[in-house]
Amino acid sequence: MKGPLLQAQQALGLSFAPVRVPITKSARQSGTRIITITSGKGGVGKTTITANLASVFARLGRKTLVVDADLGLAGLDIALGVTPRFDLGDVLDGHASLDDTLVTGAFGVTLLPAAHGRAELASLGTAARASLLQSVEEVAARFDVVLVDTGAGIGATVLDFAAIADDVVLVVTPDPVALRDAYAMAKILERRSGRRELHVLANQLTAGTDGLAVHRRLEALTDRFLDLELHYAGAVRYDVAIAESCAHGVPFVLSEPSSSSARVLGELAMSMDARSSDARAFDAPAHAARTPRLVPLHAMSPVAARP
Repeated sequence: MKGPLLQAQQALGLSFAPVRVPITKSARQSGTRIITITSGKGGVGKTTITANLASVFARLGRKTLVVDADLGLAGLDIALGVTPRFDLGDVLDGHASLDDTLVTGAFGVTLLPAAHGRAELASLGTAARASLLQSVEEVAARFDVVLVDTGAGIGATVLDFAAIADDVVLVVTPDPVALRDAYAMAKILERRSGRRELHVLANQLTAGTDGLAVHRRLEALTDRFLDLELHYAGAVRYDVAIAESCAHGVPFVLSEPSSSSARVLGELAMSMDARSSDARAFDAPAHAARTPRLVPLHAMSPVAARP
């Protein structure tokens, strides 16, 4: 009898030979910017940050895709307030194509959803992961910006998506365990994925907690032991209104646009978008067409569209 991993690999149409070349972003030549959002410890609010950062990019007029790369424990569908008809589990079962899974929600963000409770997706082999990344990159080429929400921890899928990213955002909280695990993640990303810089976002800060101090505590470790530059991406504070908004599937950058947390993510997105525009400057027509513009909230009508 075939085990679940073998079935998953066959469903993806894989050969079982080991991958002979490293997976890199060289296959993606469309100018798409891939941003991987990760963490060491779980429960630090990474999925909420991803959903909100994606919503900012959509408001900037960017065609935005979010990939739920917590493959066996989907969560972005709730954060974005969408109900996918298919997910990655259906792809593995042969019931849908990757394109079939895509769903665009009310706020202009397209989601590639993970599956719910599929353990075999969390332990895909090397060939299966390579095939999945290639498929994701083919879909990503149709978008301006792709945000990848990884699972927590230092699994192989996390490292794969970090390796193909233009930017990696490391989400951390002031919790000592979260800081310790964030350092462990930074070390693995530097040594196994070749990262030389990370954006550190301090999240879930309460009154009296300084985000820059959290950043400096982590930086003290990386400066001492790693060849890695940390960029301070700002601080997102805990707020009851924000928590309630997230519980209802509405990104807080839209429901609470004047909050300090919304401004922090807005500045981070615009900074990354500006670097993307600089990289495309050689293509004058495309560059002009992608000049940052903030789409008014009233123009983002709650009408779901499916690709």
